[in-house]
Amino acid sequence: MPQTSLPPSLHDALVQILGPSGVLTNPADTEAFCVDWRALYHGHCAAVLRPANTEECAKAVALCHAHNVPMVPQGGNTSMVGGATPDSSGRAVVISTTRMNQIHTIDHADLTMTVDAGVTLKAAQDAASAQGLLLPLSISSEGSADIGGILATNAGGNNTVRYGNARELALGLQAVLPDGNVLNLMRKLRKDNTGYALRQLLVGSEGTLGIITQAVIQLQPAPRSRETALCAVESPQAALNLFAAFRKQDPSAIHAFEFMSGTSMALVNGLIDGATLPLEAPAPAYVLVELASPRADDSLRSLMEDVLGSALEDGLVTDAVLAESESQRQSLWMIREEHAEAQKRAGASVKNDVSVPLAAIPEFIEAATKACEALIPGIRVAPFGHIGDGNIHFNLVQPEGADPAAFLAQDHAMMDTVAEIVRKLGGSFSAEHGVGQLKTYMMPSWRGGAELQAMRRIKAALDPQDLMNPGKVLPPAQA
Repeated sequence: MPQTSLPPSLHDALVQILGPSGVLTNPADTEAFCVDWRALYHGHCAAVLRPANTEECAKAVALCHAHNVPMVPQGGNTSMVGGATPDSSGRAVVISTTRMNQIHTIDHADLTMTVDAGVTLKAAQDAASAQGLLLPLSISSEGSADIGGILATNAGGNNTVRYGNARELALGLQAVLPDGNVLNLMRKLRKDNTGYALRQLLVGSEGTLGIITQAVIQLQPAPRSRETALCAVESPQAALNLFAAFRKQDPSAIHAFEFMSGTSMALVNGLIDGATLPLEAPAPAYVLVELASPRADDSLRSLMEDVLGSALEDGLVTDAVLAESESQRQSLWMIREEHAEAQKRAGASVKNDVSVPLAAIPEFIEAATKACEALIPGIRVAPFGHIGDGNIHFNLVQPEGADPAAFLAQDHAMMDTVAEIVRKLGGSFSAEHGVGQLKTYMMPSWRGGAELQAMRRIKAALDPQDLMNPGKVLPPAQA
């Protein structure tokens, strides 16, 4: 059994700072913090620390640093790559941001929101919406994922095609560095050329360089008109051609453009309560397209009908349904958002969160599908994702009736098979999920040489003892 107790002096000092409810040591209380959402990683921790603000977090980190205790930052614990799970040694503490959950200000002049790291994305979205504004980031786990984790992983999501990833939305940050010093970058400025952009270093660092505790987030005027449609298409190429047709008419109107394979959609319809395909018949693939505008009288319905009408005449789209109400719109989005959950219920799955140039998407899906089906007969290839920005979740679900453990034992073979096709097409092995601990082995061949060496030097400069989220992003150094 791992040693999971803190030195008494450290425990007492942490309780003094965080209060009794801020230091969890009972295994019954800490267990949920030691398992990732996909249940791939089961670790142990000496304690879960729950600071309520930046000051408490900084003091707790400084104490852990002084005692040489590894620290694992954790937000909503929704990582797909084990990025917030402690290892099995039991030496680390998990530092949870969930108690740092205040929404401080919403500034209509700057169109910004100042929030604590533990505010969930859904809560931040709702607060912005209540004031007629939009926080444009949207992901499937937004009810659980929090702002700090979203920024630490540079989350993307459904609206990246229009607004960019989390990186584009972060104007300012506050973070606790591995030694307990506070880095205050809480500036709302869009122009600030005063040295290195340290906030951009922290965004996407997956908690390996510090703990984000507060942020200034860019908002937008809320859409006053939306049009949403679910379309049946014959192939990924048809989906891409449909995206080009919308972009040719008005690229600024495209709010989201999501691809779903027939296999993945069938899992949703078969395993998710309330999910019903609102089309006449199943199709090889589907597209969910949403147009939006802050203008109430915008002609989005005409734009949607014109593009889809031409697409139907040309055979680009075989069937389509337009949402006639907000409840119908939400039903269409529910179908899209439940793909990850449906695949989880279908059995063991291997996630390939990849990106390739837009023009290469059809070739990638075809080649990767054939390669994986040859590798494991009966495998269910279930891609879906953000085709408008080149990001496909090329997920592989175990054959029906197969042993989940035996399937997952081949995860590297499957990921490597997909990754080599991505590499040939000039893509990336991780588009938005990050590296975590699942994909560190890929870093030397993909980001080796000067690039990986530079990352190691940055990590060593800020965290020479390797205490902040060790084992994530960077592979072990060669002996």
